[in-house]
Amino acid sequence: MTSRHEQWARLRDLLWLPPRPHGEQPRERVVGPLELFYDLVVVVLVAQAAHHLAGELDWHGLGLFAAVFALVWIAWLNGSLHHELHGHEDARGRSMFLLQILVLVPLGAFIPEAGDTRGAAFAVDAGVLFALLALLWLLASRGDTPEFRRPSALFVTGTAFCAVVLAASAALPADARVLTWGALAVVYLLGFVFVLARAIPERVVGFSVTDALAERFGLFIIIVLGENVTGVVDGLSHEPTGALTLAVGLVAVVVGFGGWWTYFDFAGHRLPRPTRASALQWMMIHLPLTAAVAAMGAAMVGLVEHAHDGRTPAATAWVLCGGTAVVLCATMVLASSLRVWSEDLGLYRPLARTCVAMAVVCVALGALRPAPLLLGLALVVVLGVPWGLAVAHRVAHEGERAV
Repeated sequence: MTSRHEQWARLRDLLWLPPRPHGEQPRERVVGPLELFYDLVVVVLVAQAAHHLAGELDWHGLGLFAAVFALVWIAWLNGSLHHELHGHEDARGRSMFLLQILVLVPLGAFIPEAGDTRGAAFAVDAGVLFALLALLWLLASRGDTPEFRRPSALFVTGTAFCAVVLAASAALPADARVLTWGALAVVYLLGFVFVLARAIPERVVGFSVTDALAERFGLFIIIVLGENVTGVVDGLSHEPTGALTLAVGLVAVVVGFGGWWTYFDFAGHRLPRPTRASALQWMMIHLPLTAAVAAMGAAMVGLVEHAHDGRTPAATAWVLCGGTAVVLCATMVLASSLRVWSEDLGLYRPLARTCVAMAVVCVALGALRPAPLLLGLALVVVLGVPWGLAVAHRVAHEGERAV
């Protein structure tokens, strides 16, 4: 009897480890398939938001997209950080991700009508999701040392408050509900920054971004970039096959590819400096960057559908060009938080100025609204200029080293 009890105890300890305490985050680990599966589920929600934006490219659609995307991204950030700081690759870790996925699936179904008939259902489900996240952080906080008890309490309280407000917003009219979601996302992010900037020790925040976390953020960007291809395929599938339509679609794919090389050549899979400010900057800038990539994918549907128009529709041009400008600028802001920035100022300073200049060109293109094919080709050139500068710098640098 005693031996069997001990065997069950050992099995339980093996499969259901307690949350890892603060400060014991592993510095070297490999991103597992469970995390990748979770990321794919979250990106399904992003795709739903992007598809809805593609059919409603106006200020109302953009506002709804921004509010929904921010809430989904905050939930993803919460789940990812919880696993990074406290999770294990055991049955408990799988169960925690599974619970989140079970809540995320209906949330994705509610997104297309979140601004209308299914807004109340979305609000209630989002409230349940944030309540679950608050519970996960609460369970993890039970093993906190005294220096982490106050920030943990603040974080759990803020997440629980978010859950209550989301659930309560179900009773509001549709427009007021969406405004509440957007305001709540802003307040939550400000509170998140405040807790990490003031309450948690510098050494913990500064070293919280590991290679695994950087890989997770990069993989999330890659999966969202897939929405650019999805947008093109969606546009082509609804239009008669023709040379011009196909050409616009393929050029649009190259524009999305340009977003890929902009992020990964200059900022992706690189660690920020080991300071609190750099870690916070690194995490927060990924929100507008990822949202811009998703919005570009939504605009590409309209670009392909209007391939034969003399001018690109205003909404499509502004969202696509504006998204490209945000990707360029946000990538440079992100890069300024990296360790490599100070190590290679000869590249990054002129590169930052070039990206800002190209972002201004993007805005001008949005105002001019050339034909879809010309607009796509122009954006390819715009995204290629910083890359060409980086290649020229690398060639010159290698030449100097050879001499």
